[in-house]
Parts: sequence; C-alpha cells; structure tokens
Amino acid sequence: NHPGSSAVIVSPTLPTGDARLQKAGPEPPSLGLHGASLVWASPARSVAEKVHGKLGHVMANPAAAKLLSLSGLFAVYKPKGPTSADVLNQLKEKLLAEAGIQKCARKRKKQILKIGHGGTLDSAAAGVLVVGIGKGTKMLSSILAGSKKYMAIGELGKATDTLDATGKVTEEKPYDQITKEDLERVLQKFTGNIMQVPPLYSALKRDGQRLSSLMKKGEAVEAKPARPVVVYSLSLQNFQPPLFTLDVECGGGFYVRSLVSDIGKELSSCANVQELTRTKQGPFTLEEHALHEDKWTIDEIAQSLEHCMSLLAVEPSLKKLKTEHSEESTVNCEDK
Repeated sequence: NHPGSSAVIVSPTLPTGDARLQKAGPEPPSLGLHGASLVWASPARSVAEKVHGKLGHVMANPAAAKLLSLSGLFAVYKPKGPTSADVLNQLKEKLLAEAGIQKCARKRKKQILKIGHGGTLDSAAAGVLVVGIGKGTKMLSSILAGSKKYMAIGELGKATDTLDATGKVTEEKPYDQITKEDLERVLQKFTGNIMQVPPLYSALKRDGQRLSSLMKKGEAVEAKPARPVVVYSLSLQNFQPPLFTLDVECGGGFYVRSLVSDIGKELSSCANVQELTRTKQGPFTLEEHALHEDKWTIDEIAQSLEHCMSLLAVEPSLKKLKTEHSEESTVNCEDK
C-alpha cells in the first residue's frame, strides 16, 4: 500500500500523452486488466498533470503560445516613482492580459511566465531596466556584473540620510568656494579601481532583510564595509553651483549616490543626488533599446528580443547562457 496515493488507470488504446485518466480508490488485489498499465500517482503528480493540462489549453491560444516562446534579454524604460519590481510586475500583467492568461494568485505557485530584471534602479531613478524572459532569466547575472552608464545631477551643500533628494537633510555646508576646476580635479580620485561604502538605504541585506527596510522601521543599521568597485570613466558635463552633472560608466555593485556623497566630502562640503538616469546597461541604450510602456506588447517585445540578442553576440561574457541562480520574478540586486 502507498498511503496518500491514488491509482490512475491509463487506457491502452490511447497514447500516453492523450490518455484518459480515471481516478480509482485504494489498490485492489487484482485489476484483471490485460495490456493496461497501472501508474501510482502521488498528490504532486496529480498537481503536475493539472498544470500540464492548463498549459496545453494555454498553448492552444496563438498569442499565449507566442508569449511563452519568447526567450532572451531586452530593455524597458523605468520611469521615476515606481520600484523596479513594480515595473516588472506591471510588464508581466500586461503581457499575460494580452495573451489571455490568468495571473497566478499565489506567489509560491509555479509561474507559467518566467521573467526577471538585471539590476534594481532606485524608485527615484529612471532609465534602462534590462529584462530577461524565458531562458533569458539565466543571463541576468552576467548583465548585473557588466558595465553601466549613468547621468547624475548632484547638489552641493546638502547631505541627506538616503544620499538623494528623497531623504531628510542631515547636514548643510558652504559650497561657494568650490570651482569647476576643483570638482574636475577631485573626479580623478574616483576613477579606476576604488573602494566604496554602500549606502545604508539600499537593497543589500542583513539577516535576510533589506537595509532600507530596516532603516525605515527605525532600527539601528551599521554601514557595510567598503568594497572594491570599478569606474571606467567619470566626467563633468555641467557645473552651475550648487548643481553639477556627471556622466559615469561603472561596473557592477557601484552606487552613484555614494559617489556623489563622497565627492562632496572630498571637496570639504557635502552633496546628494538630485536626479539619476541609467543611460546604458551592457549593450542596451536608453535612446535605442528601452521600450516605453506603450510598446509593452508581445509583438514589440518579440522584435526587440531579435534585435537585442544580436547585440549580445559581440559581448563574449554573454554569448553563453549563464546557469547561475537568478530570481525569476525579481532580481533583488541593487546596482546604482
């Protein structure tokens, strides 16, 4: 006997894939069937068969079939305001609705559509958000570790607890003495391989919880130790005190908020980020590849995937699908 199991009789006259399933009770001493096969199905198997049945029904819909066949990386535009996870969920909901697929109510239930993003952008930031769909979710770790470009507007003379305009002002210092030449000279110290302390308000975790969440709850949070990061290029685009505009190209794990704060301290003042835009991630640029919400359709994404995946052919580190774990609903790795 197999406690908790049920017998499933598979008709011998039908192929296994189309077999009519008849649920039976406890195992009988002898079924007396000739040519029939007896399969013991655990509760998990029964669930799997139900999912298979639903998937077969979904695949009969051309739009759904096309959606579930999509695989690779593409880019969308993330506006200021929503979190990266919000944008990803909105994208997923639009695609499922267009395909006529009912959204799974339970988070832990196996998701039909695999989708994830390759690096969190602050809710106050905008720009390129790389998305992996299907097997493309396995390439997200490579995108996360790759190069990115940002345009940042900093404000001299004010420090905030979040290191950007969304936080509370914690310090104010004079900035009138700072010249354009002073700022350009300081930028050289932050180019190349440097050490950087991540912000307290970040997606980095302590005991499984984001530091930003702990900070909002009023809990004491210690700064993470400085870690090595790389800045490929850093240039001053505009200087109109107290505002200054930077163009930054950096590697993975880099925080532009920390950079601007550190620049302010180096100038014997303080600074915070007023605006932040990711203009490029990997080979995907804001102007050419980031799809705005009105283009979040199955056909538009299919075309974008074809174009974007051709760009990856010249990126040696991304030619091969990576097998590292990446969260398929959201990738909780903050990187700005």
